[in-house]
Amino acid sequence: MIRVYKFGGASVKDADGVRNVTSIIRKTEQPLITVISAMGKMTNALEELHRSFFEKKQEEALGAYENVIAYHRNIIKDLFGDGDACMGFNDLARSLKGIISQEPSMHYDYEYDRIVSFGELFSTKIISEYWAADGLANKWVDVRTVLKTDDLYRDANVDWELTPRLIRKAFDGKGLFLTQGFLGGTINNLTTTLGREGSDYTAAIIAYSMDAKEVTIWKDVPGVLNADPRLFPDAVMIKELSYNEAIELAYYGAQVIHPKTLKPLQNKDIILNVKSFLDHDAPGTRICERKGISEQVPVYILKKDQMFVTISPRDFSFIMEDKLIEIISIFRKFRIRMNLMQNSALNFSACFDDNGHSERLMEVLKDNFTVRYNQGVNLLTIRQYTPESIEKMTVDKEIIDSQVTRKVARFVLK
Repeated sequence: MIRVYKFGGASVKDADGVRNVTSIIRKTEQPLITVISAMGKMTNALEELHRSFFEKKQEEALGAYENVIAYHRNIIKDLFGDGDACMGFNDLARSLKGIISQEPSMHYDYEYDRIVSFGELFSTKIISEYWAADGLANKWVDVRTVLKTDDLYRDANVDWELTPRLIRKAFDGKGLFLTQGFLGGTINNLTTTLGREGSDYTAAIIAYSMDAKEVTIWKDVPGVLNADPRLFPDAVMIKELSYNEAIELAYYGAQVIHPKTLKPLQNKDIILNVKSFLDHDAPGTRICERKGISEQVPVYILKKDQMFVTISPRDFSFIMEDKLIEIISIFRKFRIRMNLMQNSALNFSACFDDNGHSERLMEVLKDNFTVRYNQGVNLLTIRQYTPESIEKMTVDKEIIDSQVTRKVARFVLK
């Protein structure tokens, strides 16, 4: 039965990483579909390139382009012995240069998807040709031709009627398949993306469409931890989670799993493994349908650099349904997802990531509301909290707002 593997950018950030991934693939039975992200921090680098291009800073854009190309050529040289050896990469590099040599359209998000998508295309072309040269036969699939979406650029919605049919046709048969995470395409073959960290979601969509046995997401951590080890050195691994518990953690912002990844897998009872590419044989975390398997340890999720806003009607009216609808529709207009929201009789408060539209959001809100806000705050979520865990995490910090339910405690901290 078919398996789906997904490797993030950290796993293929250099030539040694590519070789390590290759060794994992060689140990795995086929048929196998491998979904791979952009190498290293290339999504960030391409975002900078896009920004310069869209702002018509031609010299800056060309410099960013050269940096992106040089990064990949160094990896190609290490893998093949010659920085010009990868024909597929060379073709793509010319295509990207052609795009940034033109005038940008007036559609920021459309141009974003067109440019940032090259990260995944570069990485998979390089790896596909390396595997072939190393005797590992594989079929490279352009996921944009099979994962069909609407034209909501940067956060596209999947066409669940058409996509599974196309995926089953493209990945039919035995062997090893290699494709891109994060990307999609409209029915007019325009490039879209599924939202930041959307490669996990790609793997889930493919697994759902293929009725896969399991999906394995390979990370630089041993599995799903109860906290980010970069922020919490005493973080511990959770060996098993139910789908529902994992969905809750993803919803609150746990970084290991993309929030949209889990539901397609749950719907078909496909097992999700989260394992370390640094320790291939370690068991990792298993996420499945079984009830009552969640380990009862506090789980800490910290979202940094948030904006916290408090909104009050200018006409001194109450925050009733009509005001809530108006406020939420304004947030939706600017595609800002609220990570926390709550209201009282007179105020509505929300905590959210700044997606670049926050200034404009504030301007529109101020037409009908009094607006107060804090920038650079942190949103702490503790799931399965204890009094001790709350005390430990909030001591010596200013609590701007809080929200506590039976299982979840949330704090906006300064």
